[in-house]
Amino acid sequence: MVFGFLKNSFNAIKSALKKTRSFFADRLSQLFSKKIDQEVLDELEELFYEADLGVKLSAKLTNKTKEYAAKHPDAKSDELIGFLRQELTNHLTSLDSTLAHGSPLVILIVGVNGNGKTSSIAKLAKYFKNEGKKVLVAGGDTFRAGAQEQLAIWAERLGVDIVSANYKSDPASVAFDAVSKAVSKHYDVLLLDTAGRLENKTHLMKELEKIRRSMQKHVESAPQETLLVMDATVGQNGVEQAKAFHQSTPLTGIILTKLDGTAKGGTAFAITEALNIPIKFISYGEQVDDFAPFDPTTFVQALLPLD
Repeated sequence: MVFGFLKNSFNAIKSALKKTRSFFADRLSQLFSKKIDQEVLDELEELFYEADLGVKLSAKLTNKTKEYAAKHPDAKSDELIGFLRQELTNHLTSLDSTLAHGSPLVILIVGVNGNGKTSSIAKLAKYFKNEGKKVLVAGGDTFRAGAQEQLAIWAERLGVDIVSANYKSDPASVAFDAVSKAVSKHYDVLLLDTAGRLENKTHLMKELEKIRRSMQKHVESAPQETLLVMDATVGQNGVEQAKAFHQSTPLTGIILTKLDGTAKGGTAFAITEALNIPIKFISYGEQVDDFAPFDPTTFVQALLPLD
């Protein structure tokens, strides 16, 4: 049964990465069918960059490929792709993607509006509920019209409880009430939504700091996780968004969304390279179950299959 679940999850992720794989893996095979000379290496580095792996990682992988090809001049295409698979897997597994512990586990969700923040909270709620956890969600995005209503609809649909407030209420007050309820009613997990604004970074930082202080009046370690919802389709712009949020509040991980809608799945590597922050969950479809903890090996195998 567990094997069946893992197989289904792998197939779903492989399907979601179809666009990236067609762009990336197919062109890799073409390049590695040639003799690895400087011209091929230049094309390889350009391919890495176009796949949104980022400048630094693209250069690093190109140099490592050059070294490998020099030591193995007769290496076939599959061997070179296998080498890259291992390098990319090593890159992702160097960061710990496991979740923190807490009772309750308080997870602060941040991100720009439009990146899939509300649906990611719903998917997280469903994931934890499937794990047998008692889940509470809280509508801390009080500045976007309709945000509370959207979250309430998801909470009702999933059968989880919610703490919400009126439009333009103080989000720190929502956070305070939510943690108070999570503690007193013995919830296992609290998921707190926040406003997705970047136009005023100073205001954002002050708001998030206030939310944290409110939470810590009940749970000193809260939030144990601060997860950024990041849209894979925006590529390098997403890396810049992540940097801005990371400056405002220490991020512990990334929820990477919309992997099924982009040929730039390489963003997963770029963000970890730029910020040294692990991806903890991925979203690869519109259904509430199109969501999974991030597994580096599965991700890379789906991106660069050898069969």
